[in-house]
Amino acid sequence: MRAQVAIIGGGVGGTLIANRLMQLLHGDARHETSVTVYDVRGLHTYQPGWLYVPFAQQDPEKLIRPEKRLLNHDVMLLSGTAGTVEHIDPVAKQIVTADGQTHSYDYLVLATGSRNAPEEVPGFAEGANHFYSEEASIALGQKLATFTGGRIVTGVASVPYRCPPAPLEFTFMLEDILTQRGLRDKTEIHYVFPINRPFPIESVAEFVTPLLAERGIQVHTFFNVDSVDPEKKIVSSLEGEDLPYDLLVLAPPHRGQKVIDVSKLGDRDGWIPTDRSTLRVKGYEGANIFAVGDATDLPVSKSGSAAHYEGHIVAEGIAADLQHRAPRQEYHGRVACFLETGHGQATFLWFDYAHPPKPPRPRRMWHLEKAALNTFYWQLIPPARV
Repeated sequence: MRAQVAIIGGGVGGTLIANRLMQLLHGDARHETSVTVYDVRGLHTYQPGWLYVPFAQQDPEKLIRPEKRLLNHDVMLLSGTAGTVEHIDPVAKQIVTADGQTHSYDYLVLATGSRNAPEEVPGFAEGANHFYSEEASIALGQKLATFTGGRIVTGVASVPYRCPPAPLEFTFMLEDILTQRGLRDKTEIHYVFPINRPFPIESVAEFVTPLLAERGIQVHTFFNVDSVDPEKKIVSSLEGEDLPYDLLVLAPPHRGQKVIDVSKLGDRDGWIPTDRSTLRVKGYEGANIFAVGDATDLPVSKSGSAAHYEGHIVAEGIAADLQHRAPRQEYHGRVACFLETGHGQATFLWFDYAHPPKPPRPRRMWHLEKAALNTFYWQLIPPARV
């Protein structure tokens, strides 16, 4: 009987795991394994590209490709109602899809990602803007195109959130664009962040703080967004601070996917308790359930980079089990990403559980390398070539 591997989610982690597993399995193990990816849309989106859409530096249509084209030909893809998982039963090892079908599995990978939850903040949907979806990034671009000056408030509504550097990158790029358009002297930029520094990791916060000051960007820490008043154009914090704005751009609150809540596999915010080394779901270690990427509660960034490195570990773990051997790798918390600093420069962040990042000074080279990754992502990451 063939071993059934079910992967829920066709993002970075899910796609890479499916392809990497096909690379690792040989002979009888390959022929005796069936891999199925369940994805609602059947489309793969390169989400980091949304950062560039508001500045008219990226065509949003080029950020999407059919998931089927990215998968090994031996991997089955289910999309639409057939690919929409509504419930997971980890005891019976079954999943139920929106078309009413029940599917059994031997190995389950939860690559479900996260979801935007603007409803968590009263007035957010009406008064705030963001770039954490295709539609939102396009709408923000339209507003920036007609902006003529005033006060812009940027930052983060609450933690955790996807792609931690992105709000800072947006702010630095915004300052650069306003300078190019001759609007910088007519614009105040304020950056808000929920904790006592402008970035979750202390070493990065120490790196960006002088850059923000140098660019004349005012920072407001301990600013947990409580509400947005779209009529008065005021954003208020739980700590009691009110900030007027002409344009508000905030990373929205994030939560785990609803199927995780329904299946009672997550914590109160929908994040899946995950072993930091093996990436097996805690409480179900013997049930062959793994989690990767944004869906987990791991103390690393919710990012495509984390999902990429985690994906290799999960594929190796499943392959080792199928081949009756010990896994050759564990996850050590590795993440690597770029941070745009505007003015054609960027820095690079590399870190893991034991080693915090030490950002090098901004350079043109890092900006060009990020641009290259944005271009060649499709050929490198989903096929598990790196």
